[in-house]
Amino acid sequence: MILHISGRTDIVKYFTPWLINRLNEGFVDVENPFNKEMVSRIYFEDVDIYVFSTKDPRNIENYMYRFMVKPTLFFVTITGYQKDIEPNVKNKIDIIECTNRLARLLGPNRVFVRYDPVFLIKKYNVDYHIRAFKKLCSQLDKNIKTIIVSFIDIYKNVKKNMKDLNIIPFTKEDYKKIGIEFSKIADENGKLVQTCAEENDFFEYGFIKGECLGKEFIKHLTGKEFPKRNARKNKFCNCVQVVDIGAYNTCSNYCKYCYANFDEHSISKNLMNHFDNSSLLIGRVKSTSKIVERHD
Repeated sequence: MILHISGRTDIVKYFTPWLINRLNEGFVDVENPFNKEMVSRIYFEDVDIYVFSTKDPRNIENYMYRFMVKPTLFFVTITGYQKDIEPNVKNKIDIIECTNRLARLLGPNRVFVRYDPVFLIKKYNVDYHIRAFKKLCSQLDKNIKTIIVSFIDIYKNVKKNMKDLNIIPFTKEDYKKIGIEFSKIADENGKLVQTCAEENDFFEYGFIKGECLGKEFIKHLTGKEFPKRNARKNKFCNCVQVVDIGAYNTCSNYCKYCYANFDEHSISKNLMNHFDNSSLLIGRVKSTSKIVERHD
């Protein structure tokens, strides 16, 4: 089992005490987001590899020894956006320093940085992204080998924010300039750069071809083969299947481009139902819940 912590919310930043409690108890319960009466019970002993996704890994750093008994990967999203886009992503210098420490702790090709998503508005134009990407690459540890670049997807929440963001469509020249300059900058800093789940893989500009969680890469780390991920509708995604323990509409980062907070008005209500001692991230298991143990 590939345990994803998490693509639905930033567990590492906001819910690390709950996660450590669940680790101590030996299992975690996860509600089906489409049928909350259905609950999957996941035992940590069944986990083959931990995959953390976060914008701020600092809260988990001191607990890493608890997870490193098994292969562990980190995907840390670091962009050039400011508080108008990422209101609660703060102290990025400290975040980068922590990310570098994790890379030194876990070793090469275990920590990946995501420059994601790229979109254009008047303030954040192509030249701005090139400058931000150059600054970021210069600050990353040598053990961080790959930077993953993705472009904005128009999810429900993004559609709602598009009017305020005044997003400018990419032109072919925009893509070309980003592709050439990002490749050049990455190479100058000893990094590789790739896209994931994008129609345009930028291979012609020097990007490498690959996935965030490619089948062969995960097999190398775990000795097991995992099926292709089937939850995403993106036909360009070739990552392997993961088990996510997060919950939608619970992230307090409030990023304007976020797909996981599709109902921002419900976030505060959901967070009032978070308990560090619950087996569920939000709420508690009900007597009417149907619990099914999941082992793969």
